[in-house]
Amino acid sequence: MVSQTRPRRRADAERSIARIVAAARARLTEDPDATIDAIAAEAGVGRMTLYGHFKTRADLVEAALSAALEAGEAVLAGVDLEGDPQEALDRLLASSWSLVAESAALLEAAQGVLPSGRLRELHADPAKRVEDLLRRGQREGVFRTDLPLPWLVSVIQYVLHGAAEQLRAGNLTEANVAETAVATVNAVLRPPA
Repeated sequence: MVSQTRPRRRADAERSIARIVAAARARLTEDPDATIDAIAAEAGVGRMTLYGHFKTRADLVEAALSAALEAGEAVLAGVDLEGDPQEALDRLLASSWSLVAESAALLEAAQGVLPSGRLRELHADPAKRVEDLLRRGQREGVFRTDLPLPWLVSVIQYVLHGAAEQLRAGNLTEANVAETAVATVNAVLRPPA
């Protein structure tokens, strides 16, 4: 009977953790300063249960950001990056700006509690995908080569985060935010005349 109880507790714990992480993603996306109490309430658990799984707010924020990045990675892995590098980048940007919109608020929450090295580590896979695509486009003469590649990757991230911020501020709409972000990135990457 003891062996049956342990797996059940494990399954219950996993469901509880999943609810807490989902609640943290939702609340921190709405408000990067959301309290532990608000997150626990959203998850339908008490503070003690939450702290039983996540010892600190930083642990919870990291779990929420990691979950968002994992979900984003699943979406972005399905984007066709073959063919013309410019068209591939347009597809990638159109698919990723809404993911950035969610993770921007989570990132804001994380910046207050996680070291910058850890944040870079969590964003390494999406950054590598963009970097590889830019490198291919540079080799093919589609993207500029007069600026450092890491800088261009950062500029793309800044543009996407800026688009998400402008959407939240009401300066862009759902209808034009992706188009605006893609046009801005394309202008930045165009080789100088």
